[in-house]
Amino acid sequence: MDMLELITHYVDQLLGGNWWIVHSFIIIFATLLLDFIQRRVLKRLEKHLQPTKSIWDNSLVYSIRHPITLFIWVLGASFIMALFEFEIVRAVREVAAIIAIAWALMRFVEQMEKNILQRNDFEDKPIDRTTADAIAQLVKVSVLITATLVMLQTLGVNISAIIAFGGIGGIVVGFAAKDMLANFFGGMMVYFDRPFAIGDWVRSPDRNIEGNVEKIGWRLTVIRTFDKRPIYVPNALFSTVVVENPSRMFNRRIFETIGLRYSDMAVLPKIIDDVKAMLQSHPEIDQEQTLIVNFNTFGDSSLEFFIYTFTKTVKWIEFHEVKQDVLFKISDIIAHHGAEVAFPTRTLHMPDLIEGAALPQTPTK
Repeated sequence: MDMLELITHYVDQLLGGNWWIVHSFIIIFATLLLDFIQRRVLKRLEKHLQPTKSIWDNSLVYSIRHPITLFIWVLGASFIMALFEFEIVRAVREVAAIIAIAWALMRFVEQMEKNILQRNDFEDKPIDRTTADAIAQLVKVSVLITATLVMLQTLGVNISAIIAFGGIGGIVVGFAAKDMLANFFGGMMVYFDRPFAIGDWVRSPDRNIEGNVEKIGWRLTVIRTFDKRPIYVPNALFSTVVVENPSRMFNRRIFETIGLRYSDMAVLPKIIDDVKAMLQSHPEIDQEQTLIVNFNTFGDSSLEFFIYTFTKTVKWIEFHEVKQDVLFKISDIIAHHGAEVAFPTRTLHMPDLIEGAALPQTPTK
């Protein structure tokens, strides 16, 4: 008996014939070693690919990291199950492979969307965030449905029967989840009609909703108000309410009425001419849009003229800076002509008493 046979004999006596313990230890050790190696390789590969400009390689490494770990451990567990001759070993391996591939694809789509939007901030012609989000969600749903059907087919489930049942069950589900379906198709309408996109400032006078769009989901749209409160709006609502999108304005309008004293009537035409000339030469006023400066009406206590013009900028803060500058310049023009902005006043005219007329006497008792 050689040395190897001797060692095998003593080990067999020690284990009492339970060689599955040794086999299990070897499988677990091999699984740990393989998982350790793949983690180190992917980590080094990720560091090597970080300086590159490509968004594909980084996304690929990110997407396979955790799914590979899952598949390695499930594969190791299946080998241990094979020691005990379980009949479901093959099915477990196939299901694990399907889950790992589907998980990797979904992580790949998620990371690709993130990389595209990050690079999007530095490009001259950026990709629309709403379109990128819609495509990513459609791909994820497609991967999930396909993986589920393949998994059921692997487990021996009749897919044809499920599809046939879906025609009948779809009617029942449609009635039970009509609100959910309405929100789903409302989300599709938002994606295709594009009344607004992520980042737009929207306003609905019908429902007192106003803020910036943060996310457009399949069921809800998240709008962040200007006081930083989130509003979760069901997508079905957008098919029944009016939505304004100030973010898509070409210009912002300045429309102000200014009143002068009645005693300034003589200089009012000159003031109007100077204000119009100032607006026509202002660098932030769009000269291609309507520009009106006219005397409008005799007010109760003022001579009112109005300005109607449009700024080049559509940004809220910059617009108010331009509007402030215009109003200060109008104030300087009014003061230059010796006029003043009127404020509500009332003049009481008393008829002179007729000379020699007797004042009314207070009756005495």
